[in-house]
Amino acid sequence: MKIKDAKSSKLDLISLGECMIRFSPQGHGRIEFSNVWESHVGGGEYNVAYAASRLGLRTGLISRLVDNPLGAIVLQHARAGGVDVSNVVMTKYDGVGKADRIGLNFTEVGIGVRGSVTLYDRGHSAASHMKPEDVDWKSVFAGVRWLHTGGIFTALSDSCAATIRTALQAARDAGTIVSYDLNFRSKLWSSSQAQKITKEIVKNIDFLIGNEEDFEKVLGFKIEGTGEDYSSLDPAMYKKMVEKVVKAYPHLKGVATTLREVTSGLLNNWSAILWHDGNFFQSRIYKGMEIEDRVGGGDGFSAGIVYGFLNGMTPQEAVELGAAHGSLVQSTRGDTSQVTLEEVEHVMGGGSARIKR
Repeated sequence: MKIKDAKSSKLDLISLGECMIRFSPQGHGRIEFSNVWESHVGGGEYNVAYAASRLGLRTGLISRLVDNPLGAIVLQHARAGGVDVSNVVMTKYDGVGKADRIGLNFTEVGIGVRGSVTLYDRGHSAASHMKPEDVDWKSVFAGVRWLHTGGIFTALSDSCAATIRTALQAARDAGTIVSYDLNFRSKLWSSSQAQKITKEIVKNIDFLIGNEEDFEKVLGFKIEGTGEDYSSLDPAMYKKMVEKVVKAYPHLKGVATTLREVTSGLLNNWSAILWHDGNFFQSRIYKGMEIEDRVGGGDGFSAGIVYGFLNGMTPQEAVELGAAHGSLVQSTRGDTSQVTLEEVEHVMGGGSARIKR
C-alpha cells in the first residue's frame, strides 16, 4: 500500500459513521428490569478512531449530530480522547427529535449461556440523514492518510449509502487508503440489500475487514464447514474463502478478521488472521480469554491493524498488535478503548496479567 507521508498530512486516520449513546444495566442485568443505567459513547466506525487516538495516532470523525445535550456528550467524549471533530456536521435540534436525533442503543452484557444483546433505538437519527453534499470531501482527504468506514453506516439509509460512495471515490482520488468493516447487521438491512450496495462500492476499498457471517451475508462468499449459528470456524476454510474474495476483487491490498470461539458469555477463545500481498498471517490464540464486555473488540482489532500499517510494522506485527488490542478492549466496560499502547505491547509480547505495584 502506498501510504501518504505523516509529515505532509493533518490526520493519520479519519472515520466516517454514526456515533450513538449506549445504555446498559449495571453488571449483567436485564433491560426489562433495570432502574439504574450506565451510559457509554460508541459506534462501529467511531470506536476505531477513538482507539487509534489512544494508541497515538492523529484521528478524526466525520458524522452528523444534533446540537442538544446528547450531541454534546458525543462531542465531549471524542475531544477528551483526542479525536478531531471539525468535520462533524451539526444540525439544529427541533426540541422533539422528529427531524433529527441522537441514536441510542440498549445493551445487555451477557454471562454464562446468555449472550450479550443489543436493542436499537436509532431511527431518524441525525447521522442517518447525512448526504454527500454535507462535507467538502476533497478538502478533507487532502490531509488524511487513512479512511475507515463500514457497513453499519452504509445500511442506515439510501443517503448514507450515497455518502459512502462519494467519500470512497474522493478518498481514492486523494490517495487516501480506505478500510471497510463489512459489519453485517440484520436489524438494519437484509443480506440481498447489503450485497446489492456493497458489491458496487468494493472497487474503491483497499482493506476489507469482516468475519465469516459478514462475508457471506454482505458479499455472498460462503465458508465451507460453517453452520447457520457460525459457532465454529476452521481457519483453513476462512483462508480458502479469502482467496476467492481477492480473486474476485484483485485490487484489494488486505483482508482481515477476528476468530472468536464462544465458550460462554464471559469466556472466549480469540485470535485473528490477516491476508496481505498474497500471504496469510495469523496471531497467537488467546485461549480461555475472560471478557468483561465483548462490544468493541472487533473495532479494537481494526484500530490495531491500522496503527500497525501506518507505523511501518510488518503484517505479522500488525495482526499481533490488532489481536492484542482487541482482547484488551474487551477487558473493560463500554464500546471504546480504555487501554494504552504500552499495555497492548505488553500483551502482544506475551506479558502476564500479574499485578503491577
